[in-house]
Amino acid sequence: MSIVHFDEFRQFQQDSVTPHTSKVATKWLQEHSSDFRHFHCKPKSSDMNIIEPIWVALQCTVQKRAPPPGTPMDLRTALQDSWCEKPPGYLKTLVDTMPRRVASLLCARVGPKRY
Repeated sequence: MSIVHFDEFRQFQQDSVTPHTSKVATKWLQEHSSDFRHFHCKPKSSDMNIIEPIWVALQCTVQKRAPPPGTPMDLRTALQDSWCEKPPGYLKTLVDTMPRRVASLLCARVGPKRY
């Protein structure tokens, strides 16, 4: 594993999803554990996964289509159209919520939070 994300506080987010707990990943994390503080969150936590609200938004938009996509190609087109309808600052807005999400999760240490 050559790239690991950590911020200026040198914290590594570990959500324990299957690819992140592979032998290679686990060994690397053990070898480098003194380089950063681990931040463990619930496996597959939507609080810490910025892609989740994107999937929900795309899914809602596609489900409202009439007629609904009937083939895989129709679904692809519908998803692409839905993505193109998002405002230019959509991703930045989601990224900007991450510090608040992390702080909220650290304070609560319970299930998913609404933002």
